[in-house]
Amino acid sequence: MKIKSSHGGGNWLSVSAAADDGPDAGLADIRRVLSAAVRAQNLIVLTGLGTSLCVTENGARAAPTMAQLLDGLKAAFAEIDKAKNAEAGTRWKTFASLANVAEDTQDLEHLMSRATLAVEFLQKDTAAALKELLTVAESVIRQKVDFLKGSTLLPVHEAFLRRVARRSARRARTKIFTTNYDLCFERAARLTGFVVVDGFAFGSDDVFDPAQFTYDVVRRSVGEEKSDFIENLFHLYKLHGSIDWELNEKSGHVSRRPGSVSPLLIYPRSNKYEMAFSQPYIEMMGALQGGLRASNTTLLVIGFGFNDKHIAEPILAAIRANLSLNVIVVNPDIEEASGADGNAYLAAISSLIDGGDARLALIAAKFEEVVPVVPDVIAETELERHAERVRAIGNLNG
Repeated sequence: MKIKSSHGGGNWLSVSAAADDGPDAGLADIRRVLSAAVRAQNLIVLTGLGTSLCVTENGARAAPTMAQLLDGLKAAFAEIDKAKNAEAGTRWKTFASLANVAEDTQDLEHLMSRATLAVEFLQKDTAAALKELLTVAESVIRQKVDFLKGSTLLPVHEAFLRRVARRSARRARTKIFTTNYDLCFERAARLTGFVVVDGFAFGSDDVFDPAQFTYDVVRRSVGEEKSDFIENLFHLYKLHGSIDWELNEKSGHVSRRPGSVSPLLIYPRSNKYEMAFSQPYIEMMGALQGGLRASNTTLLVIGFGFNDKHIAEPILAAIRANLSLNVIVVNPDIEEASGADGNAYLAAISSLIDGGDARLALIAAKFEEVVPVVPDVIAETELERHAERVRAIGNLNG
């Protein structure tokens, strides 16, 4: 792990392999900024693909990378070629040709963007053929991102929630924003006894209603007038949709439908910016922008590469405008990505640190590496202990 902050003079400080044996400037600085984050009056967490890549199943990575999604798309086309007795690679070549990209492209987002755009301009029959291939591609993406199984363990996500989502009643609820489609945070919350407010009403009629984010949950004993806010609750905003969301075209309502064959997702393509400002995504983006402008706020970004302009732009604008906003960005390749030839947004943050901006910090680490360093400032609740006991009984019975 490494950290760059004004506390270290704008230099990258490494964490020694023997950090536990004595003082380590890099580790001390990481602990300092993370400790301040979890104690902030308003804590916003933004996560991306990097927080799902630590999930494993039978010793192998469960969550797909962009490269694996592209390979899956090619494999699906190859299966269709085989079933139709066509020459191997026919449909992939056709897809790439109609999208006007090179056959050896490695950029899935560019490919999907060009294909989506081409459908609007090609002749009717050709457009229909491309649209059919595009439907196959989207189906592959949906299947690949639905990687959680009943046996999948999420120890890193569980530990993370215990550290950032368990809040004192004197502080605002933690808001977790994610660009991931998967259900890792929902599953981890259920396993650890956390309550998730995600915009869907508690009850049988799971229809998205942004007013749900204004509600809270209290603990009230029988015969007592006093009510206490429960500690284990956080808000979850899924900026690019979820594999269990489904849009009712007739009513316009978004419902939660586990196992949906047509989930409401913003697929990897360049028009994500425009799509993010339609319902229900605009509610999520509004909450993110409003949170970034609040006073005494810390934004903790983990596993998000700042490649989505519609998210990166509001963050950089808030850094410039809100002097009480602290930002910590965690990514394993952030040292290179924040260089002059890297990501423009990360480079701007790095430049501000070089100029002495004490509000900002960059940490080069994976999600699973940084979570153990996040301080656990609130004691474990009885609800969590009970959830752990129940899970232990289930494991014994299993």
